[in-house]
Amino acid sequence: MGKSLLQRRVIRVGLPFLVLIVGGSFGLKEFAQLRYDFRNKRSVTKDEADKIGVEMKTAKEVTLESEYEKVKSIDTTSWENIRGPRPWEEGNKLYEQAVERAQSLK
Repeated sequence: MGKSLLQRRVIRVGLPFLVLIVGGSFGLKEFAQLRYDFRNKRSVTKDEADKIGVEMKTAKEVTLESEYEKVKSIDTTSWENIRGPRPWEEGNKLYEQAVERAQSLK
């Protein structure tokens, strides 16, 4: 046989490949299980939302037709694209405050 154990191609290439395939299978199983673990979480009830202070509408109040009527009343044809200030432009107060904080830290 003449070849040492580490010089054989099966051990050098095949064994890491098999470890990767089998290990990857177990890893994917764990990641796929996360999806099912978080799917079964229950939703918040109206009483729980009231305790927190969130106003929740009943399912009868919110229908597809009522939401469609709200969207239909909005004028979506005449609007203007307003560009927000960039950090490097003058007059951006948040950027100026950040610069002042950076200078005070020096």
